[in-house]
Amino acid sequence: MRTLLITGPGGSGRTTVAAATALAAARDGVPTLLLGADRTDTLGAALGEPTGAKPVRVAPRLTAWRPDAAAGFRDDLVAFQDRAGSVLDLLGAARLDAEEVTPLPGAEELALLRALRDAALSDRFELLVVDLPPAPQALALLALPAELRRYLRRLLPPERQAARALRPVLGRLAGVPMPAEWLYETAARWDVELAAVEAVVADPGTAVRLVAEPGPAGADAVRDAALGLAVRGLPIESLVAARVLPEAPADSWLAAPVAQQRKTLEEWHQTYAVHPAAHLGRDPRGPDDLAALGLPGTPPAPAARAEWPVVDRLAEDGVLVWHIPLPGARRESLDLVRRGDELALTAGSFRRVVPLPSALRRCTVDGAALREGELRVRFAPDPALWPRER
Repeated sequence: MRTLLITGPGGSGRTTVAAATALAAARDGVPTLLLGADRTDTLGAALGEPTGAKPVRVAPRLTAWRPDAAAGFRDDLVAFQDRAGSVLDLLGAARLDAEEVTPLPGAEELALLRALRDAALSDRFELLVVDLPPAPQALALLALPAELRRYLRRLLPPERQAARALRPVLGRLAGVPMPAEWLYETAARWDVELAAVEAVVADPGTAVRLVAEPGPAGADAVRDAALGLAVRGLPIESLVAARVLPEAPADSWLAAPVAQQRKTLEEWHQTYAVHPAAHLGRDPRGPDDLAALGLPGTPPAPAARAEWPVVDRLAEDGVLVWHIPLPGARRESLDLVRRGDELALTAGSFRRVVPLPSALRRCTVDGAALREGELRVRFAPDPALWPRER
């Protein structure tokens, strides 16, 4: 299954573009699932058909689904209380009933991640179109599975689970309580679920379609989103220029905004595959309006993943160089921290902790430079760890 993630700045028409993209793919003969997470049914408003907690067929070969975040949150909390029952009883805690639970902030995003995992496991569809939140929240959401897995491995290392049978003895010897069985089982289950979501995001068939209105604000938003996606290693399949105005006479009040849009579009065409979506003079509603936008469905081939190659320059300079593409990054907003076998990379407001390639784990950081939108990190072999030549 191919996965197309739709995001962009708030108010840019992401949901409309997601609906139009999914409808176009379905009309091309591709069985498509359209996934959304808004609490209000903006997806149904664009499609002209209501959507909800159960997948519903809204057009031939097109199914829409908007998971119920409240129900999922209640089910998770009740299940957690059941697993931690002995601890809660020991603390004298009063349990919550499902009916009195209100979803906390972030419940919609977690419901979307779970639905993304479930949808990817389905064999009914060939394309999954996901209406993501605005770009800053979407980037944080896409980073969440990998970050949570890293936290779990740090807090409850898998290798310590081998000592489950010894925990009661160790607890008595050490005089401190040892983690209960349910805690390790819960961590293991979460790790499996998060790994499944992470696999969808990292799959070669997953790409991002950005949406923005052509203009100074839209250009800034696209530049920022492109940097965040580069930090995550996610390719941009194309860029939808939303609400493109028609050409206007020079003496018209539209002449200035049209010229502004034209300038931004020319800049975008130099970097991205751009799909202009015409301004209809109204909010698109229903299949006819969505088709009038003229957006393509699934791309003909998966977008190439940005590679982070390690270049061997030992013979010339005595170093290995890690090339990390970061288009739009600024030198003053970059930060690198080496911690064990990981590198914490910060670019602007985006941060990612990445494991070092095996060859670089036996090296020390020798310097870094940003050139032409690419960060080049130099690593010098550590004599104590690097294999000696015979």
